[in-house]
Amino acid sequence: VGARCAGSPVAMLLARKGYRVLLVDKTSFPSDTISTHYVQQPGVAKLKSWKLLDRVRASNCPPILKCTLDVGPFTLAGTPPPADGVAEAYCTRRFVLDKILADAAVDIGAEFREGFLVRELISDGDRITGIRGRDRGESNVTEKARIVVGADGMRSMVASTVRASEYNIKPALACYYYTYWSGLRWDAIDLSIRGSRYVGGFPTNDGLTCIFAGWKNSEFPVYRAAIEANYLSTLDAVPGLTERLRDAKREHRFMGTADLPNFFRKPYGPGWALVGDAGYHKDPFTGQGIANAFCDAERLAEAIDAGLSGSRPLEEALHGYELQRNAAVLPMYEYTCHLATLDPPSPDEQKLFAALRGNQPETDRLFGAILAGTVPIDEFFAPDNVRRVVTSAGLA
Repeated sequence: VGARCAGSPVAMLLARKGYRVLLVDKTSFPSDTISTHYVQQPGVAKLKSWKLLDRVRASNCPPILKCTLDVGPFTLAGTPPPADGVAEAYCTRRFVLDKILADAAVDIGAEFREGFLVRELISDGDRITGIRGRDRGESNVTEKARIVVGADGMRSMVASTVRASEYNIKPALACYYYTYWSGLRWDAIDLSIRGSRYVGGFPTNDGLTCIFAGWKNSEFPVYRAAIEANYLSTLDAVPGLTERLRDAKREHRFMGTADLPNFFRKPYGPGWALVGDAGYHKDPFTGQGIANAFCDAERLAEAIDAGLSGSRPLEEALHGYELQRNAAVLPMYEYTCHLATLDPPSPDEQKLFAALRGNQPETDRLFGAILAGTVPIDEFFAPDNVRRVVTSAGLA
């Protein structure tokens, strides 16, 4: 249920293993959605292993190798370490990426029904046994399955129906609006922190640049009351950006939201499982959602295969999926929520950023930790590593 960057990979991977898979989505593809766009190196490595990277490259979306972080007094710039030999990231429009993924699932043998609205889950006692909904012809349809996977986003109907428990809950912390500009030369992930404001830009499909501006979540009513004026005034705080936009043209309406809760859900139960934002959601500050969805899709497909093939009890395999997911993402989840408060950097953080100036290897590792996911974040911010970086810069 849900055919975007979590559901379609699960369907594709299970179809490759020989299972009959029905993939449904309430929209028709290609279809856009609010997104960070960012597919970091680990996500790109998954696309490569699935033999889909060439399709992304052919979509007129440029590769991205560089990152910058403007912290006010100075800017750090670097190249994150690669993942499985993949050095580039992509910021692909979702109406492009999601269709590539859905088409790949169909190519392998999954059945895809677009414009299918799932009204309810059907069950036999406590076990979920299928779905009931309406197709584009407004016909009522019931389909049974050995397992129903909810890949239907943070407001998942599947999760709500099965009453999936939530934990590690944090409130919504930031809010964002973005739009697309033509006429700019942009080749990096550029981020700027200005007080309680967060601005970023990156290149995407067809020569466009996506630029976003983030505020504290509590300020969303003010932001929303005059979106364009507030967005542009936020960009004014970044030196040189307003000047760059004078010769650019806005090509799209503003897109944004403050509906950004942070939580984990138990991602499995009798006859059901959750993947992607349906099972784990976090603020988009560090842009982890798509790559996390790809990695979780592989973990879940392996667990379902282990359970349905009989190599492990299904509940045991799905419990392992939850443990693997949490171990992989919890440190970044905590750090993302820390950043998304948009509180000023602490004195220790300021000292670390200052120590990184002129230390290119460690700056590259910083971007690998806080953005690309190619350096374990708890490893980079381990006290011994931070002490070594700061001491080598001659700072106490």
